[in-house]
Amino acid sequence: MKRLILINGPMGAGKTTVTPLLAQKLSPAVWLDGDWCWKMEPFTVTEENKAVVLENIHTLLGNFLRRGSWETVLFCWVMDHPEILRQVLQPLRDEKIPLWLFTLTCTPEALKARLEKDVKAGIRTPDIIPRSLERLPLYRDMDTVQVDVTRRTPEQAAQVMADLVLGNRERRCWP
Repeated sequence: MKRLILINGPMGAGKTTVTPLLAQKLSPAVWLDGDWCWKMEPFTVTEENKAVVLENIHTLLGNFLRRGSWETVLFCWVMDHPEILRQVLQPLRDEKIPLWLFTLTCTPEALKARLEKDVKAGIRTPDIIPRSLERLPLYRDMDTVQVDVTRRTPEQAAQVMADLVLGNRERRCWP
C-alpha cells in the first residue's frame, strides 16, 4: 500500500537532509524536493511561475503515487501557510492513500546558527537569515506533527518520523 509523507519547515531546518534519510528507512521510497521545481535563473516569483511549479509538483507526485514499486512517496518543501499545503494536496485527494504531515521546527537560535553555517559555506545568501526567522512562528500552529530538530541530528529526526509512520501513529486527515 502506498503512503504519502510531506515534510515541511523553514528554510534551514533540515528538510533536504532529513528526507533522503527517512526514504532509506521507509524503502522502497522515492522523494521529491519542491525546490527542484523552482530551479530557474533568474529566480522569479510570479503567479504564472507559481502555477507552473505547483502543476509540476502535482504531476510528479501523482506519477510517483500511481506508478512504480515505491511504497512511500516523500515530498519536502517550505510550506509556511496551510493554503500551500492544500494547494499541494488538493489534486492528489483522489489517490485515497495514507498521509503524514511533518514539520521540522527548531529554536530561532538554532535556525540562525544553521543558516549562518550555510552562508559561510556559500550555500545560501545572508538575506535568507531574517526571511527564515520571520517565518518560523508560522509553523507553530499548523496541523502537522512537529518534530523539533534543535538538538536532534538529521538521523535522529528521520528515526522519529519513521517510528511514527511505521507505528501508524500521527497520521493526518487530508485537508
